[in-house]
Amino acid sequence: MNKNKNSKRRQELVAIAARLFCDQGYETTTVRTLAAEMGIQSGSLFHHFKDKQEILFAVIESGMLHAMEIARQALYEAKTPEARLYALAQAHLSTLLQDRDAHVVAIYEWRSLSDLSRAHLVELRDAYESIWREVIYECQQAGLVPDDQGLRRRLALGALNWTVQWYRPDGPLRPEDLAQTLVDMLLGRTAVAAVLPSA
Repeated sequence: MNKNKNSKRRQELVAIAARLFCDQGYETTTVRTLAAEMGIQSGSLFHHFKDKQEILFAVIESGMLHAMEIARQALYEAKTPEARLYALAQAHLSTLLQDRDAHVVAIYEWRSLSDLSRAHLVELRDAYESIWREVIYECQQAGLVPDDQGLRRRLALGALNWTVQWYRPDGPLRPEDLAQTLVDMLLGRTAVAAVLPSA
């Protein structure tokens, strides 16, 4: 990994790469295109990254690390199991909206990662999912949800992740409303159709 990975300039370059990979796809986006959008020479790009593969890794890693940070911050104040579940859902939506490009890239360009890069990111993904596992277990222990925690975790994350495709911040549904609807769905209070966008 690059020793300057936390530098402000590198983070700016990662954000630009995320947008390009999201809009054009990883395979289609050339190093020359990346450098031009970043306002640097192609050779200068490699002062920050070893190769294009490391740029893709950095884009996906940045989104995942931010999701972990936001989730932990959100859970710090929440005390009851239901409040923690709501806080986690709202935090997930927050990072999806803030880092939309990175998350879209993660969903669609995961296959383009090398085996080594993918293995490291799987560890991050598992660590993030363990937070959800813990909170849903707390809800189960409180009698709020049945025993099938794994299914509920996958349904929750799948539904939340898909919002990057249809949710519009300027639409009628606020992120906090969407988070509450998801919690109600997981707790059996509302139909799944309630969280889906209209055709």
